[in-house]
Amino acid sequence: MIRPALVALFLAPALAGLPVRAATVYVASQQGAQVTRVEAGAVVGHATVAEAPATVAAGGGSVFLSHPDGHAITVTDAATGVVLRRLPYRGQAFGLAASADGRTLFVADWSGHRVDRLSAADGTVEASAETGRDPAHITLDRAGRLYVADRESHQISVFETERMTRLATISVGTAPFALALSPDERRLYVGNVRSNDLTVIDTQALKPLTTVPVGPMPYGVSVSPDGARVLVTNQQAGTVTVLDAGTLAIAATVGVGRYPEGIVIEDGRAYVANWFSDSVSVLDLATLKEVARLPVAEGPRSLAVAAAAKEILR
Repeated sequence: MIRPALVALFLAPALAGLPVRAATVYVASQQGAQVTRVEAGAVVGHATVAEAPATVAAGGGSVFLSHPDGHAITVTDAATGVVLRRLPYRGQAFGLAASADGRTLFVADWSGHRVDRLSAADGTVEASAETGRDPAHITLDRAGRLYVADRESHQISVFETERMTRLATISVGTAPFALALSPDERRLYVGNVRSNDLTVIDTQALKPLTTVPVGPMPYGVSVSPDGARVLVTNQQAGTVTVLDAGTLAIAATVGVGRYPEGIVIEDGRAYVANWFSDSVSVLDLATLKEVARLPVAEGPRSLAVAAAAKEILR
């Protein structure tokens, strides 16, 4: 049963009737308890949820939000923002990953030191595995491997998802937090918050290739669709470090808002959630410059990209 207080719509009255873009960026604002929808560098709608969302993921026409303090996961319709259901969760849900069809969720339990595979239909825990201490962000590859950043164990745990068996534990820098796979999924990039660097992992060998310095407190990582550039947000500096993926040399450092965290790339643009500025910076990947700063609700921290909604509602 859907609680009336949780039902919300993506509101975009000025944009009704316009053609829908190829993909949509969803921005979760924690303190503002809101999800903002961005297309082609502009805000096109927003939806309000009941409580502070920490992480957003998308799959199968749904958007999923984790609520660590609420011990729950919210499932919304990607097109309208209507809350479809609220899934109670036994632990402190933080990192999220969704299967492409949106039927399966993977949830990192921050305080429980485990990762769970859930049915997105009703929240049933189908399988579970122990992780290191304080599992943060997680990412799922196309072959069914799950990568977990065990922040306080300074390692990455790798699982096969059918039985949730751990395949490897890989030592990285200090306090790994953010993860991003290259488009061919042969490399995993890990942002290490307290050692101010980026570890590159060979996903075939499940071993680290190298670690390179970036800026202070790297909290978000994303890779361009051609695999040529790696972008890392530096929370304390208010910047994004742009690395050449081939040489791992720094190609540029771009100023953004205060305390940037999550970052995603879509259609030639990078979108950066500026936690303390209540905004999203839009970076042009061709010029490596900030071209817009979009106001959003208080405390944006996480972003996800998904296929665009079929329609924009008034």
